Amino acid sequence: MPGAPSVTVLGLRARQWLVVAIVLGCVYLATGTIAIGGAWAELHRDPTNAEVERAANAEVARRWQAWPAERIFPTKIAYSTRDAGGEYATRTGIVPDTGCATGVDREVAATLGKHGCKAVLRATYTDQLQGIVVTVGVVAFADPWAADRAFKELPGSQGPDGSGSVGPALRAAPFPGTASARFTDAARQDRTSDRGGPYVVLTTSGEADGRPAAAVTKERPGKPFSIAAQIGHTVARSLAAKALPDCHERGWKC
Repeated sequence: MPGAPSVTVLGLRARQWLVVAIVLGCVYLATGTIAIGGAWAELHRDPTNAEVERAANAEVARRWQAWPAERIFPTKIAYSTRDAGGEYATRTGIVPDTGCATGVDREVAATLGKHGCKAVLRATYTDQLQGIVVTVGVVAFADPWAADRAFKELPGSQGPDGSGSVGPALRAAPFPGTASARFTDAARQDRTSDRGGPYVVLTTSGEADGRPAAAVTKERPGKPFSIAAQIGHTVARSLAAKALPDCHERGWKC
């Protein structure tokens, strides 16, 4: 008895098509397995040095937003003097406004804005004897290169220019009911600037009695405003210090 006729499709018998389908299925399965394996390996491998560096830089750049204000501006900051040695400056308050245009004089705001200022965070400190007041300003930028360009265009660290003025500079931030209550822009007698990573740290300082800078006829002995640069440097160093990333912890992006 003659066998049943075989079905031919596009020149191939049905049995041959079955074999082709099985082979293609195996190929797709193997490809999928390789892809899944590669994805799993990618997710579970150790990060490269470049990825760790990028993650560390990104974490530093987010600190002005991610860190509590009290961490950026600690309650007390150590400084040293020639006569008394180690002492502590005490924070009198933190300014809630973070606008780039409102935290500094107009000329400084123009420079910061040109290089992409994101925020100006300010807090005020007094020295241990509560005779010197220092307002510290953290200026946040997108990256260290923008911060460096802005830093190089800012007025240098100096006191009154002969007319009693220290402008343009960071604006003073007095806090009622504290030793800094009388420290206004007119009382600014000194300014400094520092940089750490994507941050520029500015200070402006004067005397707690609020005397105008224009009324100061000669420099006080002992460089009383030298604590301002120390406070600014401490804040800048803390913000710019890179932590060792843990790429498996929440908040890190490696």
